[in-house]
Amino acid sequence: MLNIALPKGRLGKKVYSLFAEVGYVCEDIFEDNRKLIFESNDHSVRYFLVKPSDVAIYVERGAADIGVVGKDILLESEPDVYELLDLKLGVCKMAVAAKNDWVENTGEPLRVATKFVNIAKNYYNSINREIDVIKLNGSIELAPILDMSDVIVDIVETGTTLRENNLKIFTEIMPISARFIANKNSFRFKNDIIMEINSKLAQKVG
Repeated sequence: MLNIALPKGRLGKKVYSLFAEVGYVCEDIFEDNRKLIFESNDHSVRYFLVKPSDVAIYVERGAADIGVVGKDILLESEPDVYELLDLKLGVCKMAVAAKNDWVENTGEPLRVATKFVNIAKNYYNSINREIDVIKLNGSIELAPILDMSDVIVDIVETGTTLRENNLKIFTEIMPISARFIANKNSFRFKNDIIMEINSKLAQKVG
């Protein structure tokens, strides 16, 4: 049996639908219950739902053979897993945003509020810009509004939250989407089934 870690929430539902379309159906996975583990109808795969940021940990540690996780999490935590396929779900972008009238002072370290510390550091290192990182876990947009930071580095989907708070994107760092990943040992010992799933998913997403 193949263990599959899916992210909870809206993305998880989309990912499960994709797996179901290629033949791995588990009819009770989103019924009104508190179960955490669900087996497919043919007992070939077992799903479990976890916090999106934890999917890569379950896969890296071998509790899951495969999983689906955002590219942002792969870049931020750098888990020791194989990234097999871009599923083209949950498409958004990692961006630098600030107040609409912000003007950069290049003579001072840039104050950057973010929960993606490694992504921010890697990006600004790549352009040789000195920064002062302010690690936040939520409501990142408040930091520049309250003048705690100059900019934020965050995921932007529609940009509505930025616009409603008089913020805008200044730089798009990279596109983000959901990725199909595999545990390295599982990829070796369960290669046939993992690659079969990968092939079916690849045909679906185009």
